[in-house]
Amino acid sequence: MKTLPNAVGALAALLLGGCAHYGALPLAPAAPLAPRIDALASAPAPGTPLSIAQVVGLALANNPDLQAARRNRAVAAGRTRQAGILPNPALTGAFLPLLSGPGTVPAWNIGIGQDIKALVTYRSKRRAAADGEQQVAAEIVWQEWQVAGQARQIAADLIVGARTRPSYAAAYRLLADRNAKLEQALAARNTTLVIVAPDRIALQAARTALDAFDQKQLASMHQLDALLGLAPDVVVPLAAKPDLPPFDPAAIRAGLGALPSRRPDLIALQMGYAAADEQVRQAILSQFPDLVLGGSATSDSSKVVNGGPGATLGLPLFDRNRSNIAIAEATRAQLHADYAARLATATGTVGAMLREMEQLSAQLAAQRRDLPAARLAAARAQTAFGQSNIDERSYIDLVSNRFTKEQDIMTLELALLDRRIALQTLVGDGLPTVDLPVAPR
Repeated sequence: MKTLPNAVGALAALLLGGCAHYGALPLAPAAPLAPRIDALASAPAPGTPLSIAQVVGLALANNPDLQAARRNRAVAAGRTRQAGILPNPALTGAFLPLLSGPGTVPAWNIGIGQDIKALVTYRSKRRAAADGEQQVAAEIVWQEWQVAGQARQIAADLIVGARTRPSYAAAYRLLADRNAKLEQALAARNTTLVIVAPDRIALQAARTALDAFDQKQLASMHQLDALLGLAPDVVVPLAAKPDLPPFDPAAIRAGLGALPSRRPDLIALQMGYAAADEQVRQAILSQFPDLVLGGSATSDSSKVVNGGPGATLGLPLFDRNRSNIAIAEATRAQLHADYAARLATATGTVGAMLREMEQLSAQLAAQRRDLPAARLAAARAQTAFGQSNIDERSYIDLVSNRFTKEQDIMTLELALLDRRIALQTLVGDGLPTVDLPVAPR
């Protein structure tokens, strides 16, 4: 008598053991921002100046948006596993107690059936889910490229900015000293407001330029903190010179033809198009009528037992899945056009940026050729002013011209560096490659 309860208990334990169990996942009570650089994952020793490559590594390991985006890969993998599971058969049954009449026992029936239409579209759905998982993987790598590009850009701007600021500060100090002397002369009535006015305007312009520069540096520092998952106002020590991957414009031009096989956003669009193509296939296969095959057994109240195969066939009199086919084909056509547009934009942008860099390089070379003359004129003016052989106004103009020339050169250098970084981000120089999950056979 104890055999049946024991068997039922063992079966229940087996079924419960294979079930998932709930586990709480509470939300963070505070913003998960690191208070120090050494609190980041893969952080170097405290106080070590970071190269651009190290900043990129920290960004890829700690960026909050990337950490959230990488969770999508597990979701997509779950969808692929789900699509690979065969559809469950359906079990039906009924127990009908005898209520009245000449019968002697309760009636019952039991049956099992399998949806054949779900089997027809099974392989296509599985391939579409695998394409979707590969699309998500490529999209994550593309987001990593964007974060790495931003980290390079911000770090390079801060490094170049630290070298540029002394020029802005020196120009401001020079004009401030002259303005102070002119204000004293104006107070002693040894000069006029007409003479002082241009110097006041020049001093204000220099102050505005210095303030704008400091504001930009502070904003860049905060952007870098946010990119690395640091609390605001954490100062990231940076190396004195920017280090970037080797830049070869000829190799970039030669590799444009292989761009669709390397750029993650283009690969993601390819995978999205492949999934859409499978959805067209599924919509066409879904024209197959609804068909359920199985078998059943019944027993009536007089102990007559019947059994045999059974089938349920849907008649496609009204719905032949034409609307879903049209939607799937339109979606595929849209993705086809999106891919063509993105490929054209990617190729055109790379070509345009290479041409812009050629123009900036020519302008920078011309400015550098003029710099020695400006520096020589400023040095001679300083000597002549010390010997009282030149008036103060001419001295200030010649020295200010040197500072302006240096600032113009640094501005062009930064513009050229920014385009180089943007271009290397577009073609993936030194960036993670796409590692697509293996598609099921």
